[in-house]
Amino acid sequence: MSRSHLSLLLICLCCVSSVRATDGLQDNLPDNVRRIPAPGVAVPDDRRAAMTAQLQLLQQQLKQLRETPTVDQSLLPDVMIFERAVRCALEYDEFFDVKEFDKADDLLAEGLSRAQQLQAGKPEWTTRTGLVVRGYISRIDQTVQPYGLIVPSTYDLHHSVPTRLDVWFHGRGEKLSEVNFLWERMRNPGEFAPPHTLVLHPYGRYCNAFKFAGEMDVLEAIEDVGRRYRVDEDRVSVRGFSMGGAACWQFATHYSDRWFAAAPGAGFSETPQFLKVFQKEQLQPQPWEQRLWNLYDCDKWALNLTHCPTIAYSGQNDSQKQAADVMEQALAGHGIRLRHIIGAGMGHKYDAASKQVIEQTMASLAKSGREQAPPLISLTTYSLRYNRMKAATIDGMLEHWQPATLMVWCRETEKPGHPAHLQINTENVSAFTVNFAAGELPLSPETLNRLHHPPSRGLVVELISAEDQQKGPAAHLQMSFLHAEGPFSDGSMRIQGHRNEQGKWVEGPLPAGLRKQHLLQGPIDDAFMDAFVFVRPTGKAANEQAGRWADAELTRAIEHWRRHFRGDARVVNDSEVTDELIQSANLVLWGDPQSNSLLGKIAGQLPVHWTSESITVGTQKFDSATHAPVLIYPNPLNPQRYVVLNSSFTFRDYAYLNNARQVPMLPDWAVIDLTTPPNSVWPGRIAAAGFFNESWQP
Repeated sequence: MSRSHLSLLLICLCCVSSVRATDGLQDNLPDNVRRIPAPGVAVPDDRRAAMTAQLQLLQQQLKQLRETPTVDQSLLPDVMIFERAVRCALEYDEFFDVKEFDKADDLLAEGLSRAQQLQAGKPEWTTRTGLVVRGYISRIDQTVQPYGLIVPSTYDLHHSVPTRLDVWFHGRGEKLSEVNFLWERMRNPGEFAPPHTLVLHPYGRYCNAFKFAGEMDVLEAIEDVGRRYRVDEDRVSVRGFSMGGAACWQFATHYSDRWFAAAPGAGFSETPQFLKVFQKEQLQPQPWEQRLWNLYDCDKWALNLTHCPTIAYSGQNDSQKQAADVMEQALAGHGIRLRHIIGAGMGHKYDAASKQVIEQTMASLAKSGREQAPPLISLTTYSLRYNRMKAATIDGMLEHWQPATLMVWCRETEKPGHPAHLQINTENVSAFTVNFAAGELPLSPETLNRLHHPPSRGLVVELISAEDQQKGPAAHLQMSFLHAEGPFSDGSMRIQGHRNEQGKWVEGPLPAGLRKQHLLQGPIDDAFMDAFVFVRPTGKAANEQAGRWADAELTRAIEHWRRHFRGDARVVNDSEVTDELIQSANLVLWGDPQSNSLLGKIAGQLPVHWTSESITVGTQKFDSATHAPVLIYPNPLNPQRYVVLNSSFTFRDYAYLNNARQVPMLPDWAVIDLTTPPNSVWPGRIAAAGFFNESWQP
């Protein structure tokens, strides 16, 4: 195990130091991991009975609402959030203070009030200004998820113009149950509440730094707000502090073209340096772990901030100032000076003067709104999950987890017959699309007009590949110039290019075939950022030890999906999988080809050969009696969805202790040695692990 032990000195320090609730040296011991969330306080029998009675009443009213045709069913999630919050707190022992009993009573009362309003066709909360809590049904697991909202007093639901939206990411809260989140969002406007601005407070599915399912929660919540309110899509920003500051860096660098600005405060911006500085952790990563850090290490994605104006904040005496310092250095490497506001003498908090500067800056940036039609588009990525920047899209990579860059520069020229020039620079790219929508091509009307009339011979497109340049001038010139016909009459234009089987650039899209592509690129954790279903085996495993291990890991996966991502994993037997499920969800198959009939059906089409005697991955072979594979792969029954074997999200209890650790722990495939029991870091000893290539082969 890569992090199994620290030195005796460290253990001694832990014993003599005062115990802190979080982040102390005691949280660096994988063999002694405290439970997150901690067990709750006991609920007295009379309080439990009273809450249960009100909860059942609310459940009855929800049932009646679902069965009433005249009820607006789209508003049911706004009632369901209260039922789920109290039900989960009672069922899973998540009241952390006796004061929370009163909070639950108030939430049930609000839920009952909304149910009655909805039944009467008068849902008052939908037109309310100020603090409002609402909910939506997540496509990931079909559970209701809550979010908080500040609706400015100037907002008029029926006549309001499109309104600015700020997304605020909350800090770390190990006791941030749905009860506590809803209670807080109904009473506390938070750190910033700019005038004439909608402020969204996503729950983020608890305490995961808004990664994975938490990341999807933010995007789904923004989408839901956009359905219910008039949001100005060119004036949406991301902001946050502490763990929320980390989330802000993540969203700013990975979705840069969606925001008019980003304002991260404190937090962390990458994993290894932060854990060494803040957590004093001695890191010994496996090779695949180190590559997977590139997924969320925001300093590696700093070039994307070219398209997202950013103002960072740190307290002068805050150890988490390290995050902005790292990003400042990374941005300097791209010729960008980070605006970094430092609160004089401050620790882990804002000061009034800094808040004023930040608010003035955000208000000024909001006037201009999101960047429109830049002449230079810069995109860098390490994964095809995040493959787009404005008009530029990376459709294929030569190698995942290495930096891939696509830069598109459009400029006007004085050359006769070619009044405009488009330069496309690529590195570690095997296919791209440049798709300017109507009005997005950054050329003057005069130049566009010249492109449409003789003697113009169209737009010159120059393709410059870093790999070809390294091979010499001859290779670079083979396909350095493409001749596009130019834009359409509405100013739109689309160009595609890819490397053929000989490695040469040709025009057009990639031909059909199995390859890593956007939203089908791995690693294992990627399957849990969209709809998924656990498929339980109903047969007998070929090897008893492997069968017991798979059953235990499935039980754990169900528990921890709810505990850490606050959802309910959908579970079906292998005999119950329908064509609709195959088409609509990623299938997580537990067991082996003998015990799971669906796995048995597709086993011969997977890149891992698994029989009752052996497991073969490439040239490596393992005994099936004491080993089991985990992997992610396009589902042979529906290649537009994943199939996963024997794994949920791959970070475990030890990572819960610090959000910077919550990164993928396993790549595309691994073979688990079952003779070593699972622990807080691994599902067993990792006998081998690796990534499939860009064609999904070992």
